[in-house]
Amino acid sequence: MMKKPFRLGTTSFIYPDHIIPNVKKIGAFFDEIELLVFESKPKEVMPPRNDVKELAGLSRDLNLTYNVHLPTDINLCAPDHRQRRDAADTLKRVIELFSLAPVTSFTLHLEMDKPMPSKDGMEVWRNNAQQGLELLVPALEDPAKIGVETLWYPPDLFKEVVTQFGLSVCADLGHHIKYGYDISRTFELFGPKINLIHLHGVDTHLEKPPQDHIGLDKMAPGEFRKIIGHLKHYTGTVCLEVFKLADLQGSLSALAKIFNGIPCI
Repeated sequence: MMKKPFRLGTTSFIYPDHIIPNVKKIGAFFDEIELLVFESKPKEVMPPRNDVKELAGLSRDLNLTYNVHLPTDINLCAPDHRQRRDAADTLKRVIELFSLAPVTSFTLHLEMDKPMPSKDGMEVWRNNAQQGLELLVPALEDPAKIGVETLWYPPDLFKEVVTQFGLSVCADLGHHIKYGYDISRTFELFGPKINLIHLHGVDTHLEKPPQDHIGLDKMAPGEFRKIIGHLKHYTGTVCLEVFKLADLQGSLSALAKIFNGIPCI
């Protein structure tokens, strides 16, 4: 057993309810809560400003911070310039809204259509990503608070724009297991730029593609060991990105076998 070196978080959808009731129920157990803002349309689905003010108050009462998962119903890498512009405008609005609360990072998807594009298609995607970020980043006070999340494609593909724009990286280790990418290589590529880890179980036994965002207790032991080796030296935030109480409890139980200071809910 060792003391956990990282800050521990989970999502704002452990109970089937809105963000604030979830923060009230689970916030006291964690250092940070991931606020899930997956949808931006219609505008009414966005948290109102008064809710963000209440979240700021809860952060003081519960001694926690937040990270925000930015909307996924927009595409900063879209082929169409108008779509990229609309995506950048939406992201700026969300980031500005949450400036009222203590947010450590904003998680961004740089979307890519499947299957993997050709060499020429990849160059088009890179150009679109660059142009989309050019519409977003100049408006940001601190670009390093934007963490590009590792998705289904190789993390190497966004290294250039991360460096160019001074961004950070959200290393989703569950995605690494699901899609067969080398966790060690991602840590070598990005090192201190990894400002957030998304952690969740992946069942590689039955389903194709494997089911992810489940409890860590459901992982194959070998895959679980791959992850734990990196957590032992990580001092940032590790967010258990699960969406059910049972999966959260199973994940906490699995971590508690390795680290001291893991809460029990």
